[in-house]
Amino acid sequence: MSTRDGLPIEVLLVEDDPGDALMTQEAFEHNKVNNRLTVVADGAEALAYLRREGEYADAARPDLVLLDLNLPRRDGREVLASIKEDPALRSIPVVVLTTSQADEDIVRSYQLHANAYVTKPVDFERFIEVVRQIDEFFVSVVKLPPKA
Repeated sequence: MSTRDGLPIEVLLVEDDPGDALMTQEAFEHNKVNNRLTVVADGAEALAYLRREGEYADAARPDLVLLDLNLPRRDGREVLASIKEDPALRSIPVVVLTTSQADEDIVRSYQLHANAYVTKPVDFERFIEVVRQIDEFFVSVVKLPPKA
C-alpha cells in the first residue's frame, strides 16, 4: 500500500510526547502502513537526523516529515524554517501534526512553507483515520520528489 517503486516510504516523526509517538506508531500498524517510521523526540535531534550528523550519519533520508510544533531544545517552527531554508532538505514534504489549533500557528507554519497543517485528534479512532489519510495522500496521491 505505502510504497514508492516497491520500496517503503521513510517517515520521520518529530514528537516529544511518548504517548503521541506511540499512538502514531500504532496508527501506522493498524492501517497496515508499510512505511518505515523513525521517531526523534526534539527539534535538535530532528535536525541532526536530517543532516545526518553524529549518531545519525547513516540515517535514511525521509520522504516525509511529521512535525510537532511544541518541542524541546529546538521548537518545531525553527525546525520547519531550517528544513525549508536548506537546499538539500527543502524538497522533503513536512506535515505539521500538532495539538495547536491557534490561527497564528497555522498561518506561521504555512509562511514557513509547511506542506500541510493537521490538528491531532484526541480520539484514538479519529487519530488512526487522520494518519491513514496523511499516508494515503502523501504516498498514493502526491508524487514525492526522487531520492537525493
